[in-house]
Amino acid sequence: MLAEDSVLLREGIVGLLGRYGHEVVSAVGDARALIAAVEEHAPDIVVTDVRMPPGFQDEGLQAAVRLREKRPALPVLVLSQYVQRTYAAELLDSGDGSGVGYLLKDHRVGQVEEFIEALHQVADGGTVVDPEVVRQLLRRRRDPLEQLTPREREVLALIAEGRSNSAIAAEMVVSEAAIGKHIGNILTKLDLPPTAGTHRRVLAVLTYLRA
Repeated sequence: MLAEDSVLLREGIVGLLGRYGHEVVSAVGDARALIAAVEEHAPDIVVTDVRMPPGFQDEGLQAAVRLREKRPALPVLVLSQYVQRTYAAELLDSGDGSGVGYLLKDHRVGQVEEFIEALHQVADGGTVVDPEVVRQLLRRRRDPLEQLTPREREVLALIAEGRSNSAIAAEMVVSEAAIGKHIGNILTKLDLPPTAGTHRRVLAVLTYLRA
C-alpha cells in the first residue's frame, strides 16, 4: 500500500516495487484515502510520505500513527524530506516498536538497493530508522529549548509570564511584527504542529516550564 501525493514519484515507486516482485494493491495521494485503502485491502506493509493534502504538513505521518494504533502489527515505512519529530517519536513507539521505519528521501531512499532492503526489513518486523532521524530525536529528548536563540528564549520567557505580543514588543523595544516572527520561529523549532491551533502558545509555555 503506497501513499504519495506526487503523481510522478508515486508512479515511479510503484514501478520500482514491481520490478522487485512486489505488488502495490493501492496507490493513493492523501491521508484519508490511505486509511480507507488499508481498511479495504489489508496490505502486508504501508509505505507513506509525510506531507500530503490537504494541509501538506504531517498528514501522512499522523495517518501512519493512527493505523498503528488500530493495527499495532501493521508494518509501516515512512518516507520524508524532513524529520517531523513529534509524530516520528509516536510512530516509533507504536505497537512494540517492531515493523516500523522512517527514511529520509535524500539519504536512504535515493539508493534503490538500500530502500528495497529497508522495505524487506520492516515487512519482516524489523525497525529501520535513518541516522538523521535518530540524531534529531535524541536532541529533542535532551533539551527542547536548545534550538532557540537567546532572543527567542527571552520572548518565550515573557510569553510564560502571560505577556501579550504588544507588551512583549514594548518590553524588548521592537515592533510587534518582529515579535510575531520570533514566536513563529519558536513554535517551529519546538515542533508544535499547526493542527494544535491556538493551543500552540500554551504548549510552548509548557515546554518552557518543563525544560
